[in-house]
Amino acid sequence: MPSLMQAVESKYKKKVVVDVKSGDTVKVHQKIKEGSKERVQIFEGLVIRASRKESLTSTITVRKIASGVGVEKTYLLHSPNVLKIEVTKRSKVRRNYLTYMRKLTGKNARLTNVDFDKRGVNDIHDAAAEAEEEKLKEEVEAAAKADAEAKAAEQAAEDAKAEAAIAARPTAE
Repeated sequence: MPSLMQAVESKYKKKVVVDVKSGDTVKVHQKIKEGSKERVQIFEGLVIRASRKESLTSTITVRKIASGVGVEKTYLLHSPNVLKIEVTKRSKVRRNYLTYMRKLTGKNARLTNVDFDKRGVNDIHDAAAEAEEEKLKEEVEAAAKADAEAKAAEQAAEDAKAEAAIAARPTAE
């Protein structure tokens, strides 16, 4: 009989998660909420740590260099805000925690690539996450369409007002 903790964890765990390892270069699609708007932000970088793989609290730490400054983000793999993770490159490493990568820059920061089957690793479909992403896209498109219609109506009103002003103006003959 599963314990209470296992029952709660299984309720919140995603059915399938991409197998991410240290040394992988990944694209993490994250849902960002700003006020009343939502969007998807993609963070691409090197996984320097993958921990607690079988747990609900499994995390990856992704590092990238942005404008000459190292940026690290830690993601919970089973979080509803993480929509998708794509492995773009896999490298040969012999450690789980690549802290030494923080000190390396330029060509020294390169890792040896390993061939892998991208389709086999990335072919994980979470219908709920894909539906959420589609819904966000549709909301953005609907908002853009509504803005365009409002601007067109405003422009038409201004044009009508200008034509009325021109017609009311006496002509000098």
